[in-house]
Amino acid sequence: MSEEHYSVLIVGGGAAGVSVANNLRRKDSEISIALIEPSEKHYYQPAFTIIGGGAYTLPRATRNEADLIHPTVTWLKDYAETFQPDDNQVTLRSGKSIGYDYLVVCPGLQLDFDKIEGLSNTLGKNGVCCNYSVDHVEYTWEMIQKTQSGKALFTQPPMPIKCAGAPQKIMYLAADYFRDQGNSNLIDVEFFNAGPGMFGVPFFAKALNKVVKDYGIETHFGANLIAINGEAKQATFEVSDADGNKSTVVKEFDMIHVTPPQSAPDFIKQSLLANEAGWVNVDQFTLQHKQFSNIFGLGDAASTPNAKTAAAVRKQVPVVVNNVLKLIANDAVVEGYDGYGSCPLTTSKGTVMLAEFSYGGEVTPSFPFLDPRKNSRLWWLGKLFGFPWLYWKVMIKGYEFDIPHKASYAKKLVDKDS
Repeated sequence: MSEEHYSVLIVGGGAAGVSVANNLRRKDSEISIALIEPSEKHYYQPAFTIIGGGAYTLPRATRNEADLIHPTVTWLKDYAETFQPDDNQVTLRSGKSIGYDYLVVCPGLQLDFDKIEGLSNTLGKNGVCCNYSVDHVEYTWEMIQKTQSGKALFTQPPMPIKCAGAPQKIMYLAADYFRDQGNSNLIDVEFFNAGPGMFGVPFFAKALNKVVKDYGIETHFGANLIAINGEAKQATFEVSDADGNKSTVVKEFDMIHVTPPQSAPDFIKQSLLANEAGWVNVDQFTLQHKQFSNIFGLGDAASTPNAKTAAAVRKQVPVVVNNVLKLIANDAVVEGYDGYGSCPLTTSKGTVMLAEFSYGGEVTPSFPFLDPRKNSRLWWLGKLFGFPWLYWKVMIKGYEFDIPHKASYAKKLVDKDS
């Protein structure tokens, strides 16, 4: 028997959870809504790249969670521990059972630092930095400034990760800084990517190859970081060749930016809500759970095969909210999410390439009069000012802000490229 009961219960108070709660409240002032989130601070994570690159500060990217949640939404400051979907209940770490009519699951990803041997013991010192960690993102900028010569390594683990472009965005910011300081000829910048290429969408991968060449960055594909010795300044990679044969390579470094492996949180993996890979098992178009019809999932922990970005969340939130309201009204859910994601690829301190795409890697720019592969000062200003404003003042507050994204113009560019 649940100790509390709500019409809609939301698990996770990040970009997805707060946006859903506030959007739902704007559309229905009567239903009871509760949000489960243990953290008192809320971070604008897309800014972490430019914090590590010295163009933004952590306080600017930080808000109090309490200030973001609509006052009529109940905030349960606790951890969700287990799900009982057959009984419409969630049990909290405190032991309290919370009942619901509809459940929205969006707890984000967990960073699996311990999957890289030795990383947890050396992170934040010995030149080992990581923009994905709120505790260490500022150390990245410190190391970029301190590196005057030697080897600067940047790693990317197997997909999926949140913001697949982030591992290389900080590399470009570092290379740009080294160039501005006149040290680029003294520093070898190398990129180690467990994947097969610079980016999952070939249209943008070709453009990024040119950026890499311009900076003189050496790339290694099929190379996955498996161990690190901070004191010895050595990183060990498992390298796969074209035939699938594996070997290990040890590389020296003066600084290394590590992107950790990532996965759905353990409490999701171990629940009845997860698919075989551990993600919240939802329909990729309606975001409704495939087994439990009164449950929805969105954001980074969902099984949808899209880029895990805040821009994707912005498109998913209205779909979830509208479908929850449809079920409340005894209507059928509708398809509404097409896999849209956006990755502002920071190619220097001053330029950004705005990559937008939907399911299947279809290029879908919101601004068809601009070539999305061009390094643009406009999108840099968007990264610094426009996108954070939209996040804090529009999306998180529960407003919907939509610019239609079209594939037609980009298709002409893709065909021309081919």
